[in-house]
Amino acid sequence: MRRELVIGLDIGTTSVKAVLFNVKGRLIADAEELITTHYPRPDWAEQNPEKIEKSAVHALSTVIQKGDVQNGELLTVGLSCAMHSVICINDEFEPLSPMIIWSDGRASEQADKLMKNSGHSIYLKTGTPIHPMSPFVKLVWMKETKYKPYQQAAYFMTMKEYLLQKWFHKRLIDYSMASSTGLFNLLTQVWDQQALALAGISEQQLSEITPPTKVLTGMKKKVAEEIGIDTEIPFAVGAADGQLANLGSGSIAQGEVNISAGTSGAIRQFIKGSRVNQKQETFTYGFTKDLSIIGGASNNGGIALQWLKELLEFQGSYNELIKSAEKIDPGADGLIFLPYINGERAPLWNGRAKGNFYGLNIGHKKEHLVRAALEGITFNLYQIGKSLEIIAGKPLKINVNGGLSKSDLWVQIVADIFGKEIHVSNTHHNAAWGAAWIALVGIEKEKSLEEIKKNLPEEKIIKPNLKNHNKYIVIYDKYEKLARSISAFFK
Repeated sequence: MRRELVIGLDIGTTSVKAVLFNVKGRLIADAEELITTHYPRPDWAEQNPEKIEKSAVHALSTVIQKGDVQNGELLTVGLSCAMHSVICINDEFEPLSPMIIWSDGRASEQADKLMKNSGHSIYLKTGTPIHPMSPFVKLVWMKETKYKPYQQAAYFMTMKEYLLQKWFHKRLIDYSMASSTGLFNLLTQVWDQQALALAGISEQQLSEITPPTKVLTGMKKKVAEEIGIDTEIPFAVGAADGQLANLGSGSIAQGEVNISAGTSGAIRQFIKGSRVNQKQETFTYGFTKDLSIIGGASNNGGIALQWLKELLEFQGSYNELIKSAEKIDPGADGLIFLPYINGERAPLWNGRAKGNFYGLNIGHKKEHLVRAALEGITFNLYQIGKSLEIIAGKPLKINVNGGLSKSDLWVQIVADIFGKEIHVSNTHHNAAWGAAWIALVGIEKEKSLEEIKKNLPEEKIIKPNLKNHNKYIVIYDKYEKLARSISAFFK
C-alpha cells in the first residue's frame, strides 16, 4: 500500500531540519544541516542566507533519500522558521547584506531611544517588544547609521521569504513572521504606517501578508531536481517556529501552555484575538486571522548551563552536570541565580542585563551552582508565565519540549515550581510537525488545526511535589524582588 507522507522543514538559528512524517505524525526520517553564525563585531550576529538556502535544499534531498520516498508518496511540505531576522535584498532578489538574526544586539541604542519616545505606542499596536532583536529596531539602526545595504535595498526579507522567492518567485510572508518584524499592526492586520515611517521604508519593500496555510506549487525546476521531487509538490507558506512548536505539541486551545527550553527558552499560549500586555512584559504575535500567540522568550536556557559547565571546567557530559544537582535540596541552600548571562528578552526586555548568583556562602559547592542555575532558568519562565496569566488566565495544561526536557530533574523542577502536571513529548520535532500539519490543512487533507490533537506522539506526565512547590513559591518571591530591584542597574 502506498504511503502518505509529509515533510516539515524547520529553519532554526543553529540548524536546518527536514523531518519526514506519515500523516499520523509518526517519524519516518530526519536530516539536519548546521548553520554557522558569524560575529564580526561585539554584539553583532549574522548568518549567510544563500548558504542556509542551500542547506535547506540539501536537508530536503537527504530526508527524501533516507525515507526512500517514492513517486506519489509525498503529499506536501510545510515551512517553519526562526523569527526576527532581516536581510537587505536588491531588485534582482539577491542579498545585499548578511542575515541579521534575533541575537544581534547592535541596535541597543535605538531601542533605548524608541522606548523614551514612540516605542510603547508602537508596541501596543504591533505586540512586538521594543528590543534590539526586533527587525523594526534593526531597520531604525540601519537608517540612522546609513548602513549601505539598507540604502541600496529594494526589499527587506526574513529567511523564509528569501527562500520562497528563490524557490517559487513569490514575495509572501505569513501573519506570524510579519508580526515578528515589529512592523505589522495586529488590529488592522496590515503593515503599520507609523513603524514604517520610523524605519524609513515603504510597504512596497515588504512582502504580501498571507495565511500560513497558503499553498504554492510550480517550484523552480532546478531546485526541485536537486531535492528530488516534482515541481508541483505543494509547499505551505507555514509560520514561525514558536507558534508551530505550540501547534506541534497540541497546545492550541485556550489555557494550554507550551514551554520550550533549548539554548534559549520560551513560554507561549494561543489566544483568540490579539490582546497585549500593557507593561510590555510579553509579546503578542499573529498566527491566523483569528488566533494570536502570547508569550515571552528568554535568551537564557541551556546556554546558561553551557556557560556554567565551561566556568566550572566540568569534564563530563551535560547530563552528568545536571545529574550532579540531584543531591542538592530544592532552593540550593539559599543560592538564587538570575540567569541573564546573555542579556535578556522577557520579562526584562533589556539587552544589557547581567547574570547573578545571590546568596553565595562558604558551604556552597559546584552542585549548588548547577541546582540554582536550573531553578533560575525555571523561575524566569515562571515569571513570564505570571505575565501571561494577566491576559489569558491560569494555565490548564503545560507541555514541555526542547533539549532541557530530556532531563528528568529539570522537568521535575518545572512541575514543582509551576505546581502543575507537566506533559513531556517523546519527540523534539514539534515545530516541524506543526509545519507539516499546517501543510496538510493547506491541501485540505485535514479539516482544521485543532485536529492535530488526534495525531500527537505519546507523552509522559510528571506530577508536582506540592511540598517542594510551597517551598519554591517562597523562594520565587525573593527571586522576583531581586530581579526587579537590580534591573535598574542594567543601563
